[in-house]
Amino acid sequence: ALALVKVPSPLSTTMPWAAWLKPVMFAAVSALSASLRWLILTDNRLAELPASIGRCVKMQKLMLSGNRLSELPEEMAACVNLELLRLAANRFAEFPGWLFELPRLSWLGLGGNPWAKRSEVSIEEIRWDDLRISHALGEGASGVIHHAHWRARPVAVKVFKGEVTSDGLPESEMAASLAAGGHANLIRVLGKISDHPDGKSGLVMSLIDPDFTNLAGPPSLDSCTRDIYAEGETFGRAQVLSMARGLASVACQLHGRRIMHGDFYAHNVLRNEAGHCLLGDFGAAFIYPEGGALERIEVRAFGCLLEELLSRSEFCEQEAAGLWELQQRCVAEVVGERPDFGEIRGALEKLAAAARG
Repeated sequence: ALALVKVPSPLSTTMPWAAWLKPVMFAAVSALSASLRWLILTDNRLAELPASIGRCVKMQKLMLSGNRLSELPEEMAACVNLELLRLAANRFAEFPGWLFELPRLSWLGLGGNPWAKRSEVSIEEIRWDDLRISHALGEGASGVIHHAHWRARPVAVKVFKGEVTSDGLPESEMAASLAAGGHANLIRVLGKISDHPDGKSGLVMSLIDPDFTNLAGPPSLDSCTRDIYAEGETFGRAQVLSMARGLASVACQLHGRRIMHGDFYAHNVLRNEAGHCLLGDFGAAFIYPEGGALERIEVRAFGCLLEELLSRSEFCEQEAAGLWELQQRCVAEVVGERPDFGEIRGALEKLAAAARG
Protein backbone atom coordinates (compact mmCIF):
# COMPACT_ATOMS: atom_id res chain seq x y z
CA ALA A 1 0.00 0.00 0.00
CA LEU A 2 1.19 3.52 -0.85
CA ALA A 3 -0.15 6.78 0.56
CA LEU A 4 0.71 10.20 -0.84
CA VAL A 5 -0.57 13.31 0.90
CA LYS A 6 0.35 16.75 -0.48
CA VAL A 7 -0.94 20.21 0.32
CA PRO A 8 -0.02 22.94 -2.20
CA SER A 9 3.25 24.54 -1.08
CA PRO A 10 2.10 28.16 -1.50
CA LEU A 11 -0.63 27.63 1.10
CA SER A 12 -0.54 30.50 3.60
CA THR A 13 -1.43 30.09 7.25
CA THR A 14 -3.33 33.38 6.96
CA MET A 15 -5.88 31.85 4.60
CA PRO A 16 -9.35 31.63 6.21
CA TRP A 17 -9.53 27.88 5.80
CA ALA A 18 -6.00 27.14 7.05
CA ALA A 19 -7.31 26.76 10.60
CA TRP A 20 -8.96 23.45 9.79
CA LEU A 21 -6.00 22.14 7.77
CA LYS A 22 -4.14 20.75 10.78
CA PRO A 23 -6.99 18.57 12.12
CA VAL A 24 -7.80 17.37 8.61
CA MET A 25 -4.18 16.36 7.96
CA PHE A 26 -3.87 14.82 11.43
CA ALA A 27 -7.03 12.80 10.88
CA ALA A 28 -5.79 11.65 7.46
CA VAL A 29 -2.55 10.34 8.96
CA SER A 30 -4.40 8.77 11.91
CA ALA A 31 -6.63 6.81 9.53
CA LEU A 32 -3.75 5.13 7.68
CA SER A 33 -3.93 1.39 7.20
CA ALA A 34 -1.68 -0.87 9.25
CA SER A 35 -0.68 -2.60 5.99
CA LEU A 36 0.91 0.57 4.62
CA ARG A 37 4.40 0.17 3.09
CA TRP A 38 5.01 3.74 1.81
CA LEU A 39 3.92 7.07 3.22
CA ILE A 40 4.90 10.31 1.47
CA LEU A 41 4.10 13.58 3.27
CA THR A 42 6.86 15.76 1.84
CA ASP A 43 6.55 19.56 2.00
CA ASN A 44 3.33 19.84 3.98
CA ARG A 45 2.66 21.72 7.22
CA LEU A 46 2.65 18.86 9.69
CA ALA A 47 3.78 19.90 13.16
CA GLU A 48 3.20 16.50 14.77
CA LEU A 49 2.48 12.87 13.99
CA PRO A 50 -0.28 10.87 15.69
CA ALA A 51 0.66 8.02 18.01
CA SER A 52 -1.36 5.73 15.72
CA ILE A 53 1.50 5.76 13.19
CA GLY A 54 3.02 3.09 15.43
CA ARG A 55 0.39 0.69 14.06
CA CYS A 56 2.05 0.83 10.64
CA VAL A 57 4.48 -1.96 11.50
CA LYS A 58 4.86 -3.02 7.84
CA MET A 59 5.96 0.42 6.71
CA GLN A 60 9.31 0.41 4.89
CA LYS A 61 9.51 3.95 3.46
CA LEU A 62 8.45 7.16 5.22
CA MET A 63 9.14 10.58 3.66
CA LEU A 64 8.50 13.59 5.89
CA SER A 65 10.97 16.24 4.67
CA GLY A 66 9.86 19.87 4.57
CA ASN A 67 7.39 19.87 7.45
CA ARG A 68 7.34 21.45 10.94
CA LEU A 69 8.09 18.42 13.04
CA SER A 70 10.20 18.77 16.19
CA GLU A 71 9.58 15.38 17.78
CA LEU A 72 8.44 11.85 16.95
CA PRO A 73 5.87 9.83 18.90
CA GLU A 74 7.41 7.06 21.01
CA GLU A 75 4.94 4.63 19.45
CA MET A 76 6.83 4.98 16.17
CA ALA A 77 9.59 2.81 17.66
CA ALA A 78 7.30 -0.13 16.78
CA CYS A 79 7.93 0.53 13.05
CA VAL A 80 10.73 -2.04 13.01
CA ASN A 81 10.52 -2.66 9.25
CA LEU A 82 11.28 0.96 8.40
CA GLU A 83 14.21 1.09 5.97
CA LEU A 84 14.10 4.55 4.38
CA LEU A 85 13.26 7.63 6.44
CA ARG A 86 13.38 11.29 5.42
CA LEU A 87 13.10 13.89 8.21
CA ALA A 88 15.12 16.67 6.55
CA ALA A 89 14.11 20.35 6.66
CA ASN A 90 12.07 20.10 9.84
CA ARG A 91 12.63 21.55 13.32
CA PHE A 92 14.40 18.79 15.24
CA ALA A 93 16.88 19.98 17.86
CA GLU A 94 17.43 16.33 18.82
CA PHE A 95 16.27 12.86 17.85
CA PRO A 96 15.10 10.02 20.11
CA GLY A 97 17.64 7.26 20.79
CA TRP A 98 15.32 4.52 19.54
CA LEU A 99 15.45 6.02 16.04
CA PHE A 100 19.09 5.00 15.64
CA GLU A 101 18.35 1.49 16.89
CA LEU A 102 15.68 0.54 14.36
CA PRO A 103 16.91 -2.84 13.07
CA ARG A 104 16.33 -2.30 9.33
CA LEU A 105 16.90 1.44 8.93
CA SER A 106 19.40 1.96 6.09
CA TRP A 107 18.70 5.20 4.19
CA LEU A 108 18.27 8.20 6.48
CA GLY A 109 17.99 11.93 5.72
CA LEU A 110 18.18 14.40 8.62
CA GLY A 111 19.75 17.52 7.06
CA GLY A 112 18.32 21.01 7.38
CA ASN A 113 17.36 20.61 11.05
CA PRO A 114 18.79 22.61 13.99
CA TRP A 115 20.37 19.29 15.11
CA ALA A 116 22.51 18.95 11.99
CA LYS A 117 26.03 20.35 11.98
CA ARG A 118 26.87 23.27 9.70
CA SER A 119 30.19 23.40 7.92
CA GLU A 120 31.82 26.08 5.82
CA VAL A 121 34.49 24.67 3.51
CA SER A 122 36.86 26.97 1.68
CA ILE A 123 36.71 26.28 -2.05
CA GLU A 124 37.28 28.25 -5.22
CA GLU A 125 34.40 30.43 -6.36
CA ILE A 126 33.77 30.28 -10.09
CA ARG A 127 31.97 33.22 -11.65
CA TRP A 128 28.97 32.33 -13.77
CA ASP A 129 30.25 34.54 -16.57
CA ASP A 130 33.45 32.46 -16.73
CA LEU A 131 31.42 29.39 -17.67
CA ARG A 132 30.25 28.56 -21.17
CA ILE A 133 27.05 26.62 -20.54
CA SER A 134 26.07 24.09 -23.18
CA HIS A 135 23.36 21.42 -23.20
CA ALA A 136 21.64 19.78 -20.24
CA LEU A 137 23.06 16.42 -19.18
CA GLY A 138 20.33 15.49 -16.75
CA GLU A 139 17.91 16.71 -14.12
CA GLY A 140 17.23 15.49 -10.61
CA ALA A 141 14.97 16.56 -7.78
CA SER A 142 17.43 19.16 -6.50
CA GLY A 143 18.87 20.63 -9.70
CA VAL A 144 19.84 20.53 -13.36
CA ILE A 145 23.27 19.40 -14.59
CA HIS A 146 24.70 21.04 -17.70
CA HIS A 147 27.68 20.36 -19.91
CA ALA A 148 29.92 23.44 -19.84
CA HIS A 149 33.44 24.72 -20.42
CA TRP A 150 35.61 26.46 -17.87
CA ARG A 151 39.16 27.57 -18.62
CA ALA A 152 38.96 25.66 -21.91
CA ARG A 153 38.19 22.36 -20.17
CA PRO A 154 34.88 20.50 -20.28
CA VAL A 155 33.06 20.38 -16.94
CA ALA A 156 29.67 19.56 -15.48
CA VAL A 157 27.72 22.35 -13.79
CA LYS A 158 24.91 21.60 -11.35
CA VAL A 159 22.55 24.50 -10.69
CA PHE A 160 20.32 23.96 -7.69
CA LYS A 161 16.61 24.68 -7.92
CA GLY A 162 16.53 26.03 -4.38
CA GLU A 163 13.45 24.05 -3.35
CA VAL A 164 12.92 21.43 -0.69
CA THR A 165 12.89 17.92 -2.17
CA SER A 166 11.79 14.59 -0.75
CA ASP A 167 15.44 14.09 0.32
CA GLY A 168 16.04 17.51 1.85
CA LEU A 169 17.46 20.94 1.12
CA PRO A 170 19.92 21.88 -1.65
CA GLU A 171 21.97 23.74 1.00
CA SER A 172 22.61 20.46 2.84
CA GLU A 173 23.56 18.71 -0.39
CA MET A 174 25.98 21.46 -1.34
CA ALA A 175 27.60 21.60 2.11
CA ALA A 176 28.11 17.83 2.23
CA SER A 177 29.45 17.72 -1.34
CA LEU A 178 32.04 20.38 -0.52
CA ALA A 179 33.01 18.84 2.82
CA ALA A 180 33.47 15.37 1.28
CA GLY A 181 36.82 16.33 -0.27
CA GLY A 182 38.66 14.50 -3.01
CA HIS A 183 38.52 10.73 -3.44
CA ALA A 184 39.04 8.36 -6.36
CA ASN A 185 35.45 7.13 -5.98
CA LEU A 186 33.81 10.56 -5.84
CA ILE A 187 33.07 12.99 -8.65
CA ARG A 188 35.56 15.79 -8.13
CA VAL A 189 34.11 19.17 -7.12
CA LEU A 190 36.14 21.99 -8.72
CA GLY A 191 34.37 24.96 -7.19
CA LYS A 192 31.07 26.61 -6.38
CA ILE A 193 29.22 29.08 -8.58
CA SER A 194 29.12 32.77 -7.75
CA ASP A 195 27.26 35.67 -9.36
CA HIS A 196 24.50 33.58 -10.92
CA PRO A 197 22.09 36.01 -12.67
CA ASP A 198 19.14 34.60 -10.71
CA GLY A 199 21.05 34.28 -7.45
CA LYS A 200 21.06 30.48 -7.61
CA SER A 201 23.76 28.31 -6.06
CA GLY A 202 25.58 25.53 -7.85
CA LEU A 203 28.68 23.40 -8.19
CA VAL A 204 31.24 22.95 -10.94
CA MET A 205 32.41 19.34 -11.19
CA SER A 206 34.64 17.17 -13.32
CA LEU A 207 32.90 15.79 -16.38
CA ILE A 208 32.36 12.05 -16.10
CA ASP A 209 33.64 9.79 -18.85
CA PRO A 210 30.71 8.50 -20.96
CA ASP A 211 31.92 4.94 -20.33
CA PHE A 212 30.36 5.22 -16.86
CA THR A 213 26.76 4.07 -16.49
CA ASN A 214 24.37 3.68 -13.58
CA LEU A 215 24.89 0.48 -11.66
CA ALA A 216 21.12 0.01 -11.28
CA GLY A 217 17.79 1.77 -11.55
CA PRO A 218 15.85 3.20 -8.59
CA PRO A 219 13.28 1.18 -6.64
CA SER A 220 9.88 0.51 -8.15
CA LEU A 221 6.48 0.54 -6.46
CA ASP A 222 6.76 -3.22 -6.04
CA SER A 223 10.35 -3.33 -4.77
CA CYS A 224 9.70 -0.31 -2.49
CA THR A 225 13.21 0.12 -1.08
CA ARG A 226 15.36 -2.08 -3.32
CA ASP A 227 16.98 -1.08 -6.60
CA ILE A 228 16.09 -2.57 -9.98
CA TYR A 229 18.87 -4.14 -12.06
CA ALA A 230 18.80 -4.93 -15.75
CA GLU A 231 17.33 -8.36 -16.38
CA GLY A 232 20.04 -11.01 -16.53
CA GLU A 233 22.74 -8.58 -15.32
CA THR A 234 25.83 -10.30 -13.93
CA PHE A 235 29.13 -8.99 -12.60
CA GLY A 236 32.56 -10.54 -12.77
CA ARG A 237 34.47 -11.34 -9.58
CA ALA A 238 37.01 -8.59 -10.16
CA GLN A 239 34.22 -6.07 -10.79
CA VAL A 240 32.40 -6.92 -7.56
CA LEU A 241 35.54 -6.71 -5.46
CA SER A 242 36.60 -3.45 -7.11
CA MET A 243 33.22 -1.81 -6.59
CA ALA A 244 32.85 -3.06 -3.02
CA ARG A 245 36.33 -1.87 -2.06
CA GLY A 246 35.84 1.52 -3.72
CA LEU A 247 32.49 2.13 -2.06
CA ALA A 248 33.74 1.04 1.37
CA SER A 249 36.75 3.33 0.98
CA VAL A 250 34.73 6.41 0.05
CA ALA A 251 32.19 5.73 2.81
CA CYS A 252 35.07 5.47 5.28
CA GLN A 253 36.26 8.93 4.23
CA LEU A 254 32.78 10.43 4.40
CA HIS A 255 32.09 9.18 7.90
CA GLY A 256 35.58 10.19 8.97
CA ARG A 257 34.31 13.71 8.20
CA ARG A 258 30.93 12.98 9.83
CA ILE A 259 29.08 13.03 6.52
CA MET A 260 26.07 10.74 6.06
CA HIS A 261 25.33 10.11 2.40
CA GLY A 262 21.79 9.04 3.24
CA ASP A 263 21.06 7.51 -0.16
CA PHE A 264 23.78 4.86 -0.45
CA TYR A 265 22.17 3.01 -3.33
CA ALA A 266 23.33 1.32 -6.52
CA HIS A 267 21.23 3.77 -8.56
CA ASN A 268 23.49 6.53 -7.20
CA VAL A 269 26.64 4.68 -8.28
CA LEU A 270 28.25 5.06 -11.70
CA ARG A 271 30.58 2.31 -12.87
CA ASN A 272 32.59 1.25 -15.89
CA GLU A 273 33.39 -2.20 -17.24
CA ALA A 274 36.67 -2.32 -15.30
CA GLY A 275 34.73 -2.09 -12.04
CA HIS A 276 35.75 1.44 -11.12
CA CYS A 277 32.83 3.25 -9.54
CA LEU A 278 31.80 6.73 -8.46
CA LEU A 279 29.34 7.51 -5.67
CA GLY A 280 27.10 10.43 -6.60
CA ASP A 281 23.87 12.26 -5.73
CA PHE A 282 24.34 13.89 -2.32
CA GLY A 283 20.71 15.04 -2.25
CA ALA A 284 20.02 13.35 1.09
CA ALA A 285 23.49 13.93 2.56
CA PHE A 286 24.15 15.90 5.73
CA ILE A 287 26.92 16.62 8.23
CA TYR A 288 26.18 15.19 11.65
CA PRO A 289 27.38 15.91 15.21
CA GLU A 290 29.87 13.62 16.94
CA GLY A 291 28.67 10.34 18.37
CA GLY A 292 25.67 8.24 17.49
CA ALA A 293 25.16 5.19 15.31
CA LEU A 294 24.79 6.90 11.94
CA GLU A 295 27.79 5.19 10.35
CA ARG A 296 26.46 1.74 11.17
CA ILE A 297 23.04 2.67 9.79
CA GLU A 298 24.75 3.43 6.47
CA VAL A 299 26.69 0.18 6.82
CA ARG A 300 23.37 -1.63 6.46
CA ALA A 301 22.76 0.23 3.17
CA PHE A 302 26.20 -0.97 2.03
CA GLY A 303 25.23 -4.50 3.09
CA CYS A 304 22.08 -4.34 0.95
CA LEU A 305 24.11 -3.18 -2.04
CA LEU A 306 26.71 -5.89 -1.48
CA GLU A 307 23.94 -8.49 -1.37
CA GLU A 308 22.65 -7.27 -4.73
CA LEU A 309 26.11 -7.50 -6.28
CA LEU A 310 26.87 -10.95 -4.86
CA SER A 311 23.51 -12.39 -5.93
CA ARG A 312 24.38 -11.32 -9.51
CA SER A 313 28.05 -12.27 -9.45
CA GLU A 314 30.10 -15.01 -11.09
CA PHE A 315 31.61 -16.17 -7.79
CA CYS A 316 31.27 -19.84 -6.97
CA GLU A 317 29.83 -20.62 -3.54
CA GLN A 318 33.23 -21.30 -1.93
CA GLU A 319 34.82 -18.14 -3.38
CA ALA A 320 31.97 -15.94 -2.17
CA ALA A 321 31.79 -17.37 1.36
CA GLY A 322 33.92 -14.64 2.94
CA LEU A 323 32.00 -11.88 1.16
CA TRP A 324 28.65 -13.30 2.19
CA GLU A 325 29.83 -13.53 5.80
CA LEU A 326 30.83 -9.85 5.68
CA GLN A 327 27.52 -8.96 4.08
CA GLN A 328 25.59 -10.67 6.87
CA ARG A 329 27.54 -8.76 9.50
CA CYS A 330 26.67 -5.50 7.75
CA VAL A 331 22.93 -6.15 8.01
CA ALA A 332 22.92 -7.47 11.59
CA GLU A 333 19.65 -6.67 13.37
CA VAL A 334 21.48 -5.10 16.32
CA VAL A 335 22.99 -1.89 14.98
CA GLY A 336 25.95 -1.92 17.37
CA GLU A 337 27.04 -5.37 16.18
CA ARG A 338 27.75 -4.16 12.64
CA PRO A 339 31.33 -3.35 11.59
CA ASP A 340 32.30 0.22 10.74
CA PHE A 341 33.55 1.12 7.27
CA GLY A 342 37.18 0.98 8.32
CA GLU A 343 36.76 -2.66 9.34
CA ILE A 344 34.80 -3.40 6.14
CA ARG A 345 37.52 -1.85 4.01
CA GLY A 346 40.19 -3.92 5.77
CA ALA A 347 38.19 -7.14 5.35
CA LEU A 348 37.70 -6.47 1.64
CA GLU A 349 41.41 -5.79 1.15
CA LYS A 350 42.22 -9.18 2.68
CA LEU A 351 39.60 -10.93 0.55
CA ALA A 352 40.92 -9.23 -2.59
CA ALA A 353 44.50 -10.25 -1.73
CA ALA A 354 43.38 -13.86 -1.20
CA ALA A 355 41.55 -13.82 -4.55
CA ARG A 356 44.70 -12.62 -6.32
CA GLY A 357 46.91 -15.25 -5.00
